[in-house]
Amino acid sequence: MIQDDETQDEVEVRAKPAGPHRAGFVAIIGRPNVGKSTLLNRLLGQKLAIVSPKPQTTRGRILGVITRPEAQLCLLDTPGLHEAKGGLNARMVESALDTLNDADAAMFLIEAGSPAIDTQTKKALDQVKAARKPLLLVINKIDTVKKQELLPLIERWRHEHEFTDIYPLSALTGDNVEGLLDAVAAHLPEGPSLFGDEVWTDVPERALCAELVREQIMRQLSQEVPYSCAVIVEDFDESERETGRRGLVRIHAQVLVERDSQKSIVIGKGGAQLKEIGTLARKEMERLLGCKVFLQLHVRVEPEWTRSEKGMRRAGYGEHE
Repeated sequence: MIQDDETQDEVEVRAKPAGPHRAGFVAIIGRPNVGKSTLLNRLLGQKLAIVSPKPQTTRGRILGVITRPEAQLCLLDTPGLHEAKGGLNARMVESALDTLNDADAAMFLIEAGSPAIDTQTKKALDQVKAARKPLLLVINKIDTVKKQELLPLIERWRHEHEFTDIYPLSALTGDNVEGLLDAVAAHLPEGPSLFGDEVWTDVPERALCAELVREQIMRQLSQEVPYSCAVIVEDFDESERETGRRGLVRIHAQVLVERDSQKSIVIGKGGAQLKEIGTLARKEMERLLGCKVFLQLHVRVEPEWTRSEKGMRRAGYGEHE
């Protein structure tokens, strides 16, 4: 609303963001299970990256775009940095470091807790520091500790690197998340937006749907089975999808496993486990697509796919994925 003593020109000047417009890519990086995907979803205000209590849930880089009047932040969720001796795990670490090298800035996530820094976290930080990017330290999961425990933790990490900022928050509850994007945007290059205002990710819907099936596999199954699974959407039929995101999408997906014993676990007695996975995934797909979904799942054995180039390409984790 324009006040009586304001002119239109004055209102336009008041509404214009202060300073130059900024845009760039920000890598969200850290050890497995520190909450990177939860933070991405929180910042976007909607679910993009799948989340489970198990480490190494994210297998490749995931882009989420946030467009504001003064800046466009292209957030890149990455696989957790961990010891990897080959196969899919090594590919995941390579993906994280490649994403970091291509980014303009980075957020390094750690968990709130003891001020002591374990060997693996120290190694991960060294890998991130080597990229020489503006680096903000995010202390996540502050809802799990008392406030007085944060000060010694912050002080300990101040001695590890000259971070652009140290930012404690809880991605799960949203506590203290407001303001994080301002702290990151200040270190992005000046320039116009890289994507249109309506773009929020570059991940195709069929790929997001495959991830929603894998999320339920991660959540419903235990032991090594989820880490030996991949999901491939073989058919994504939108012919019955109507204007306004109504109607029906028919999806046929294959679940790859490495052994017959794993296939039996995924299917379950009388097909009960696979049916439960499909039901839960379908509900998430319907939220994503805004329409009804008919989902058909099959399980197929592809021996040692996580250890061979051919198998990883077949599962969608090729060298350039």
